[in-house]
Amino acid sequence: MSFSSVTRSTLLVKRLALLLTATVVVLFAWVLLRLPDPAVFNANVERIFIETDLSSQAEIKLLEVLASSGSLFEESMGLYTQIISALLLLCFALLLVALGLLILNLDLRARNREVEARTLSVNNLRLNRAENIVEINDQRIKLTASNFDTLSVLLEARLDEEYLSGASLEAIVSGKPESQCEEAAGAVRIKRLRDQLGNQLISELLLRHVSGRGYRLDVPADRLGID
Repeated sequence: MSFSSVTRSTLLVKRLALLLTATVVVLFAWVLLRLPDPAVFNANVERIFIETDLSSQAEIKLLEVLASSGSLFEESMGLYTQIISALLLLCFALLLVALGLLILNLDLRARNREVEARTLSVNNLRLNRAENIVEINDQRIKLTASNFDTLSVLLEARLDEEYLSGASLEAIVSGKPESQCEEAAGAVRIKRLRDQLGNQLISELLLRHVSGRGYRLDVPADRLGID
C-alpha cells in the first residue's frame, strides 16, 4: 500500500465520517420529532377545565387526575428525550473514535511499509568463506555448508548476469552432470537457504525465481562480494 493509496483511503474515511455524522444528526432529529408532545395533552386538559361545566366532585376529581397525569407524562417525555440524546451522543462519540482509529491504522500501515522497504533493501551482501557467514547489510547470518555453497553459486551466477535452473544449481553444487540432476533438487536447496535466512521478506527479496529462466539473486552486482 503506497502513501497515495493511503491518502485516498483516508479521504474516503473522512467522507464516510461526514456522511455518518449527518446520518446521526438526521436520526436524532427524527426521533425527537416522533416523540409525542406533552404540551398538547396539557392544553386539552386545560380546555376541558375551561369549556366543561363541572357539576360533581367526581368530575372535578377526574380532571385533577388528568392534570396530574399530564404533568407526569411531560416529565417522562423529558426524561426519554435526555436518555435518547445521551445514547445518540454516545454512539456518535464511539463512531468518531472508531473512525479515528481506522485513520490511524491506515497511517501506521503506510509508515510500517515504508520502514520495511528501507530496512529490507539490500545495500551490501558479502560472503565469508572461512566462517560460512553471509553479511546482509549489518546483519551476519551463519549458514550450513550446503546453504553457503548454494548461495555462493547464486552469487557467482549473478555476477555473470546468469539465471540458474534448479537442475543447473544442483549440478554445480553437487558436482554431478546436469542430466542426472532434477529441477526439484535445486528447488529444495533454494527452500533450505530461504529457511535458514529466517526472515521471509529478506529471502523473497534476495532469491527470485523467474518463470522459464530460473533462479537469481535480485541484488545489484556492485553490492555483492566474496571474502
